[in-house]
Amino acid sequence: MGLVGFQENGNDDDVIMLTKKNKYQRMDMEFTEEEEAYNQQQKQLLRNKTTQKYVFACAVFASLNSVLLGYDVGVMSGAILFIQEDLKITEVQQEVLVGILSIMSLIGSLAGGRTSDAIGRKWTMGLAAIIFQTGAAIMTLAPTFQVLMIGRLMAGIGIGFGVMIAPVYIVEISPSISRGSFTSFPEIFINLGILLGYVSNYAFSGFSSHINWRIMLAVGILPSIFIAIALFIIPESPRWLVMMNRVNEAREVLMKTNENDEEVEQRMAEIQAAAGKANAEIEDKAVWRELLSPSPALRRMLITGCGIQCFQQITGIDATVYYSPTIFKDAGIQDETKLLAATVSVGFSKTIFILIAIILIDKVGRKPLLYVSTIGMTACLFVLALSLSLLGDGKAGITMAILSVCGNVAFFSVGIGPVCWVLTSEIFPLKYRAQASALGAVGNRLCSGLVAMSFLSVSRAITPGGTFFIFSVISALSVVFVYIYVPETKGKSLEQIELLFEKGVDWQRSEIELGDVEHLVQKV
Repeated sequence: MGLVGFQENGNDDDVIMLTKKNKYQRMDMEFTEEEEAYNQQQKQLLRNKTTQKYVFACAVFASLNSVLLGYDVGVMSGAILFIQEDLKITEVQQEVLVGILSIMSLIGSLAGGRTSDAIGRKWTMGLAAIIFQTGAAIMTLAPTFQVLMIGRLMAGIGIGFGVMIAPVYIVEISPSISRGSFTSFPEIFINLGILLGYVSNYAFSGFSSHINWRIMLAVGILPSIFIAIALFIIPESPRWLVMMNRVNEAREVLMKTNENDEEVEQRMAEIQAAAGKANAEIEDKAVWRELLSPSPALRRMLITGCGIQCFQQITGIDATVYYSPTIFKDAGIQDETKLLAATVSVGFSKTIFILIAIILIDKVGRKPLLYVSTIGMTACLFVLALSLSLLGDGKAGITMAILSVCGNVAFFSVGIGPVCWVLTSEIFPLKYRAQASALGAVGNRLCSGLVAMSFLSVSRAITPGGTFFIFSVISALSVVFVYIYVPETKGKSLEQIELLFEKGVDWQRSEIELGDVEHLVQKV
């Protein structure tokens, strides 16, 4: 009506101009809003990329200690042949030398929980590198078996610190959506270290037996240099910073490791709530007392975490890796150069399949990978047992042994190898995380040491084939363990995972209930 009246007064041009002006204004406003939305989208994409790169760099640097463990495992499998020749050690001394590293790492793992709570996750990694580097230097220069053992003891303590703290640090700094992939990085670097150790064996085997094994061990010192550099680049864990009441620093770290401000505030609230609960309860009982006398929920966490850590090792993976040249020799390969070349194929298999696990762990989930891994390992160990027992040292036996060992390490790397450390780091509440992860690492290292220190003796007593048959039975039991005790933690925050264990071992029902709660919260 206003427009008609306006036209009757004869101001038609003004009407046209006003109409056009409004039209142009609306078009301009729409353009501005679209442009602003586009700019916001681009800023978010840029932040997402920056965040991913930053967390990736932190995970890589934190995982460098794992190279030390992997390199030692790989290099010792070949170096032991030349150490035996140079220092004239017995078979029992070989077992002790190989296995004592895992046993001594118990000390580092046990001390690592309290140390990381006291001085921080980052500087505990630095301490691990210093101790290992000292031990490696002593081993390199060792004139006798006794001095070699001293260096080995120190290296073991350093590795104990390293394997315990790296997954804890990464799980605390990673966003939920990619936590599984990033927390698997230590296992990638263990496999990379093993491969480098095998290559080092092959590369330096041509030197005299007095020199070659020393060069092999000396190369293991190099990663420590990069670890020292990393300490001045990576931030401290935001959860540890909150525990130390350094809230502003924690928020700054979260801003760099999460993709939007809303997620930062959500994570911050969860961490502060968990830290407040931990600080309030810590006066009532010491953490270790609670771990030794746990509540039902904590007991379920300990069974899952420590159980998967022990199964990772008692299925014989370290025996397979440490003694792969010995296994291939029993299968029929006699030439030392060919033995070491065959072990390189084992290293490549481990490394390639751990990369596949990293791609799948946050897409497929933890539990499906564990099923594939444990079932595949059971089959490969059984076939290896048959090939060593029935096929003899002919070409068919050698081929089957090499394929079985490569298959075993491949299935290990695609599942239980990385998932074990991911689960142990993410299932425990903040209050217990460092100590409980240390306890899981102790179980892992203890089982590793026992297997490594007894493999040769048991193989001589019941034959190599009989030994691997036992490993295949244990691996079959690990499938049952995964079904009963391991929940799916993919995509859940650390605080949500805690709720799963409070509800019991009916994981499927618990996850449905948790999903219902989240849906209701979103509606509110």
